Amino acid sequence: MAEPTNHSRDPLHGITLESIINQLVQRHGWSEMGRRIPIRCFQFNPTVKSSLTFLRKTPWARAKVEGWFIAEL
Repeated sequence: MAEPTNHSRDPLHGITLESIINQLVQRHGWSEMGRRIPIRCFQFNPTVKSSLTFLRKTPWARAKVEGWFIAEL
C-alpha cells in the first residue's frame, strides 16, 4: 500500500511574497493597501520592488500583509 503524501497545512505554501503583493494590489490598489497597513512603501511612490525590500526586512509588516491575504482566501 502506498504511503499518503504529506501536504503542508500552511496556506501560503508555494505562494511567493511577490505574488501576494501583486494580487493584493490588483484587488485593492495601493491606496487601500496604504490605508489598511500604513507603511511608507504602500503610501508614497509605491512599487512592488520597494514593498518586497521593506517586507522582507520587517517581520511585523510582512505578517500583516500575509494575514490580510490569508483572510481573503
